[in-house]
Amino acid sequence: MQPSLAAQRWADSSVSAIAAGFLAVLVSLAGPLAIFYQAAQAGQMSNQMFASWVWGITLGAAVAGIVLSWTLKAPIITAWSAPGTALLIPLFPALSIHEAVGAYLTAAVLLLLIGLSGGFERLMAHVPKGVASGMMAGILLPFGLNAFKGMSTLPLLVCGMLAAYLICKRLYPRYSVVLLLAAGILIAALTGQTHLGDVKLQLVTPQFITPEWSWSSTFSLALPLVLTTLSGQYLPGMAILKSAGYDVPVRRVVVVNSVASFVTAFTGGITIAIAAITAAMCTGRDAHEDPSRRYVAGIANGVFYLLAGLCGGSVVMLFAALPKELIVTLAGLALVGPISMNLAQVADAPEREAAVLTFLATASGMTFLGLGSAFWGILIGMAAHRLLRPAK
Repeated sequence: MQPSLAAQRWADSSVSAIAAGFLAVLVSLAGPLAIFYQAAQAGQMSNQMFASWVWGITLGAAVAGIVLSWTLKAPIITAWSAPGTALLIPLFPALSIHEAVGAYLTAAVLLLLIGLSGGFERLMAHVPKGVASGMMAGILLPFGLNAFKGMSTLPLLVCGMLAAYLICKRLYPRYSVVLLLAAGILIAALTGQTHLGDVKLQLVTPQFITPEWSWSSTFSLALPLVLTTLSGQYLPGMAILKSAGYDVPVRRVVVVNSVASFVTAFTGGITIAIAAITAAMCTGRDAHEDPSRRYVAGIANGVFYLLAGLCGGSVVMLFAALPKELIVTLAGLALVGPISMNLAQVADAPEREAAVLTFLATASGMTFLGLGSAFWGILIGMAAHRLLRPAK
């Protein structure tokens, strides 16, 4: 008798895949959530309202990630739009929270239409693998470099984590990331760098926010949100799935995320999209040696998002209790594998010079016309690929 689908998913689970999903949530909450908190402060929002925002973005990412990873059997890591969140900071408090929610809904509908049209899917089909790898290597490189910057402030913690990473990678490569996390927390606790006693259980009560539409919020937030989400989230996110060997239907990914975005917008949750940085943690060998079993990391990621959303207040307190150097070092060392994999694909690519130009432009962190380096990196790389390829 054939095992049930749920039984098959359970049989495919592994500690390394679940740990990868947990780490992806950890990094998302420690990094992009800080930008979201800045936006809440700029908008003079209450702690209850910010907790409702956290509930919306984490629940939306949880449902979308679980549905996509389960049905596509691929590690689809979802998150809220980090570059889109940065748009809020200069707009508040002139922009009301009701207008912001109206802009979120407009952006969700526009992204849904783009997904249904298949236009973004056709664009991704024309991006060479080497150029996509160059963009991903450029995006990930700063995170790898930041892993060592904490040496000047907390040298014992960073050196200890680096030593733990090398030892665990040598002895227990499949579990190196989760062991590195445990080692980092232990070192931080022994050196008095944590304040875990301040953490307590605090559940979230989501707040319904009535949307309001205005031309100013549409042009200042909704349209830029669509553009930054496509260029800063979907473009690199789909590229990393492609470079890892996962040929997933872009249309379905965009549609599911857009529906989740529409629903959670009413609680203050900004646009849900595919992740880029954290996706790299769940698509490589650290998640599982067998690529066909890495989708469990996507499901685990969604489950941990679900728990984080229900206990949003506790999550904020937990990350305030840990030193920021721990999270930064953990993220950088966890991305060593994906960085090396993408750099190797750049070196082996037929369009090597175009891939290198993509890598350099993306890693530069440049911004132009309000668009980030990932967008310009892929544009420069595609132009170089067209101009430098041999004439037939």
